[in-house]
Amino acid sequence: MKFLDLRHPFFNPLWRRVATVAFCVLWGLFEASNGATFWAVLFLGLGAVTGYTFFVDWHDIPEEGDK
Repeated sequence: MKFLDLRHPFFNPLWRRVATVAFCVLWGLFEASNGATFWAVLFLGLGAVTGYTFFVDWHDIPEEGDK
């Protein structure tokens, strides 16, 4: 188990992947608008990583009982 496992079956539904990426990007923009550069870069980077993982390099992960 990893700390931030982006390949977990929890993220199989599309709406969860969209919500995760949207939250990270919007929070990064919020932090940037308040002048918190470190947090803005951190969340925008996290949004970029999750966006790539969820939409470019994604395949459905089988549930534990589906193997």
